[in-house]
Amino acid sequence: MLAELYHAHHSRYTEDLPFWLDLAAQTGDPVLELGCGTGRVLMPLAQANYHCVGIDHDLTMLQFSRASIGGITPHPRFFAADITRFSLSMLFPLIILPCNTYSSLGKNDRLACLERIYRHLKPGGVFAVSIPNPATLADLPARSDSQLEDEFFHPQTGNPVQVSSSWRRTKDTFQVTWTYDHLFPDGRVERFTAQTFHQLTPADEYLNEIRDNGLEAVELCGDFDRSPYTQKSPFLICVAKL
Repeated sequence: MLAELYHAHHSRYTEDLPFWLDLAAQTGDPVLELGCGTGRVLMPLAQANYHCVGIDHDLTMLQFSRASIGGITPHPRFFAADITRFSLSMLFPLIILPCNTYSSLGKNDRLACLERIYRHLKPGGVFAVSIPNPATLADLPARSDSQLEDEFFHPQTGNPVQVSSSWRRTKDTFQVTWTYDHLFPDGRVERFTAQTFHQLTPADEYLNEIRDNGLEAVELCGDFDRSPYTQKSPFLICVAKL
């Protein structure tokens, strides 16, 4: 799917941005974002004058991010790398993994990612991660019908794009399918689809993995207003310290 289309959809979500900006204000920079994608989170941090570094394995996403820098100073830096195997020649007071990316990793990849995070944090540095609450996902029905949930204008043509989604839950995973219908004036429809998979790993297991990799959870939130985490929360957000 075009990076421009992905960004046009997901950049409409801004509710979490004050949370990440507040963390940066508490820790200082540079800030490392893992799985930075098209820069939905990283760019507002850079616009707030934080030195930022972004890592993603998708070259088209990184190209979009680089093209969006414009007059932002200091310029954010981007690297194409796997978040389970990256190696940079600098340490960070803050490493963030937003946008539900972490729960798409299997256990071995999560442990490899945590090991890389540990090696790239400054002493006393903070790692913050957000994922959909696995307990909430596990309580949903086994599958859903496709439902229209959003509409925006295509960034290149200006035509409407309708966004539908459906999910399918198994014992261990929660699969979301996104359908983007690009509507043309002559009645043609150009369709793009994308899928994401989330592990239904219990919250305690996620937290134990973080602790066993040398990080202490100092805050556990259920939403980006920093309300306490419960089994019914929409998110599992962990702030951990080295």
